[in-house]
Amino acid sequence: MLIIIEKAILHILDFAGGGPVLSGQELELEQSTREFLTRHVEKTIGSQDAKTGKFYENSEFSGHLAEYLGGGSSFTDFSCQVAEAMYQPLSHAEDIECADLFVCQLRVDDTPQLVLFKCTNNHGYVHQVNVAEDGSIATGVLDSYGLLPNLSQRMEEFAYINLDTKEVLIKAKRYSIDGNKVFVLPELLLECVQAPSPNETIKEINKAVKKVTEAYCQDQVEAAAAVKSYIAENLPPDGHLDPQEVGRAVFKDNPSMQEDYRQEMENGGFSEPVVVNQEATLKKMRKHRLSTDTGIELVIPTEFFENTEFVEFYKDDDGFMSITLKNIQNITNK
Repeated sequence: MLIIIEKAILHILDFAGGGPVLSGQELELEQSTREFLTRHVEKTIGSQDAKTGKFYENSEFSGHLAEYLGGGSSFTDFSCQVAEAMYQPLSHAEDIECADLFVCQLRVDDTPQLVLFKCTNNHGYVHQVNVAEDGSIATGVLDSYGLLPNLSQRMEEFAYINLDTKEVLIKAKRYSIDGNKVFVLPELLLECVQAPSPNETIKEINKAVKKVTEAYCQDQVEAAAAVKSYIAENLPPDGHLDPQEVGRAVFKDNPSMQEDYRQEMENGGFSEPVVVNQEATLKKMRKHRLSTDTGIELVIPTEFFENTEFVEFYKDDDGFMSITLKNIQNITNK
């Protein structure tokens, strides 16, 4: 992935000092600044928790963006509009903490993107050096509240706007404002509709399968295993996952369960296909993690789960379940 940072600016959303601190100058794109922004782009642009979105027709943000791209305003002025528009609703949120807002224009594999990074100021400690009047040096520890996320952390909230297609990729937090729970970034700033994220969709698939299986008094462990097996065996290289196909495969012998599953997914707004990260998703699907009510935990590869030569599940006459592990040559204590 080739990332080229073209422009960037940092505004401070100071909710304790009475207003935002808006920069009148773009960031100097020195090596350390480029590395900071590039690493955070690499960590966020493929996030499976991010949602895709499209602007509403009357989105003010979209209008300001079009004006900027058309040369009607400077990058600095446009970024200040963004910071002000984000600050206003957040200033009324409960328990809001001071934050920083990066506005960046960059290219990812030659695709132009406008990127917003909103990060809560971290609390930490730094060393301090003081020089006395006699020239002696005294070191100390300074309590600092304005630390940015380090390179091993992820940005709390972000938005990517594809400047060619105007498609949006968003990860946002919900804030309590005047008694209402609101996603400020997509709903009040960008004004766009959101589709479920890949991770949300997979969680909803498992939730719907569990609910339908319970209603029909079927084996929940077997159904959950069938979901993982289907995804592991059928996920295409482009990561295109259709939730309805999963339901048809898992409940292939029971049309009534298929229909109930379909209704569950549609009612939850998860009926449309999503594109998942193939490598990360397959890594999760290749293993089943089981926990028993006796405290025993098992990790079983998907390829062995339904193979009775290695693992066998059966119910005893007294209603308890037993698991038999077979063909084991060696056991390692980890």
